[in-house]
Amino acid sequence: MEQLRAELTLVLGEQVSRLEQVSELPYANLFALYNRAGHAMPLMAKCYFNQGIAAQEARKLSMLAREGTLRVPGVYGLVVSQQKPRHDVLLIERLGGVSVDAPARTPQRQAQLQDQIVESLMAWHRIDSHGVVGTVDSTQENGWVNWYAQRVEMLWATLSSLKPPFLSMEGRRVLYRSREILPRLFEDFDDNCVLVHGNVMLRNMLKDPRSDQLLAMMNPGMVLWAPREFELFHLCEAGAEESLLWRYLSQAPVAEDFVYRRWFYQLWEAIAQMLLTGKLDTGRFQRATEGLLPWLT
Repeated sequence: MEQLRAELTLVLGEQVSRLEQVSELPYANLFALYNRAGHAMPLMAKCYFNQGIAAQEARKLSMLAREGTLRVPGVYGLVVSQQKPRHDVLLIERLGGVSVDAPARTPQRQAQLQDQIVESLMAWHRIDSHGVVGTVDSTQENGWVNWYAQRVEMLWATLSSLKPPFLSMEGRRVLYRSREILPRLFEDFDDNCVLVHGNVMLRNMLKDPRSDQLLAMMNPGMVLWAPREFELFHLCEAGAEESLLWRYLSQAPVAEDFVYRRWFYQLWEAIAQMLLTGKLDTGRFQRATEGLLPWLT
């Protein structure tokens, strides 16, 4: 942390007296910055362990801000460190508010907050890709089913070459079997691709603690163009997240097959995160396995 503080002092041309870690993600840590007088600076530093991701997130945030109605953190700059361990730092706007995880003061406010989230998502989802699909750094003219099948095969090939010891043989069998049923799971898929946030979870949204009004959304995923159901599969936790999911579906339904495809997405995105960070979210992987089990068998 001392090395990062010194780097930021040099880049900003202003003394950074201390860093305060605000959150920890599997692929990055977010820090609040304080000046020489000990006052909070109007920007934050997001430090990435893998190079290249910060630049992708900067492009994604810029596009979400330009095309949507909901505020996202402004991007002030990108620092590519040459110090070991190698890392990238994204300098972003410091936003106020609390996580949407915090319960609203009344059921009426909770319902209003959910409607605000749904409308904000739908503003992005009205932006059609016009036949383009993919991640921020690699878009292509292709259909979603073909593109996602390619993504699964790439993840499987990488997994097979690395052979991480913390993935059990049973877990490997689940992944192998899911590859076999992919054509059947997506047999009647016909939804078009739209602009997605790509990492919709309550902890990535901010609200005003007094009014429970939605303020902003943070930490976008790296997938840029995808069908709406790929946006929604993150909302799988029972309780407030699942309630938000059904609120969205009541206003903008997706295909009924999403009921089981969401577990397929969960399964393979857990593997994608594992290959990126070196850690497997076993809870997420197990929930996806259990949800997909009727189709695996």
